[in-house]
Amino acid sequence: MDLTFFAEQLLNGVQLGILLFLLAAGLTLVFGIMDLVNLAHGSIYMVGAFIAATLTLWTDSFIIGLLLALPLTLAFGMVLEIVALRTLYARGHMDQVLATFGLILFLNELVRVIWGPAGLAIPLPAFLDGSISLPLGIVYPTYRMFIILIGIAVAVGLYWLVAKTRLGMLIRAGASNRTMVGALGVNVRLLFTAVFGLGAMLAGLGGMLIAPINQAQIGMGEDILILAFVVIVIGGIGSIRGAFIAALLAGVIDTMGRAFLDVALLTFLQANAAETAGPALSSMLIYILMAAILFFRPQGLFPPRGG
Repeated sequence: MDLTFFAEQLLNGVQLGILLFLLAAGLTLVFGIMDLVNLAHGSIYMVGAFIAATLTLWTDSFIIGLLLALPLTLAFGMVLEIVALRTLYARGHMDQVLATFGLILFLNELVRVIWGPAGLAIPLPAFLDGSISLPLGIVYPTYRMFIILIGIAVAVGLYWLVAKTRLGMLIRAGASNRTMVGALGVNVRLLFTAVFGLGAMLAGLGGMLIAPINQAQIGMGEDILILAFVVIVIGGIGSIRGAFIAALLAGVIDTMGRAFLDVALLTFLQANAAETAGPALSSMLIYILMAAILFFRPQGLFPPRGG
């Protein structure tokens, strides 16, 4: 096996895991604290990508566009929670699923009306549009390494926010017993709006970071949302640490499976059968992992109290 190729695919898996974490972190906060099944979370990922693409083209700077898009996505998420989602907290999960599925359709059409049916490409600055040399002779795209570093920084910052600050204390308390938190004088509605806005900003950041690679396009968040739900189930609903570790596991397993599983199957199968079975089995690996985790640890790798 080519060690350099193996290392490159491992880094690609980590990069995919980082994007999954950005989407799953907000999803697990919203689900774990507000008990809201939000299928439209992937649509916020899409909206963040379009906002960042537009601002990048207006300012002619990817970094400035990214920094300006973050608070706008935060505000978009908070407005969405107040206008469309606040009335769903008292409803059952089936009502939430149906309502947020309708929101997916609405947001897809809204994006189509504002930006048109074609995707938007985000140009990268010269310092990100190249490659860097790593040990073992690995040459890796600078921008993909940038995504990994941004994701790690966000994970550390989010852990500090949840574990070390007053807002984090309220978030953890709200996840445990929202009725008691409200009885102690905390504005639970405002807390929920802030949490949803934070989750929206994280999802939007994921969309912003992937847009220079895959373009901002309608429906881009729907496939990755399924993986994000798998991640929060594996990691433990409501657990940031669990979301981070599970996202990295899912990203690495999915990427390595797609890169090497068909080659491994050549040991047992003919070439045509291996080429056919490899992609199908690799797409199933993280679901097999989820089933195994649920069998042995129904609460996920890290129960919500683990933060």
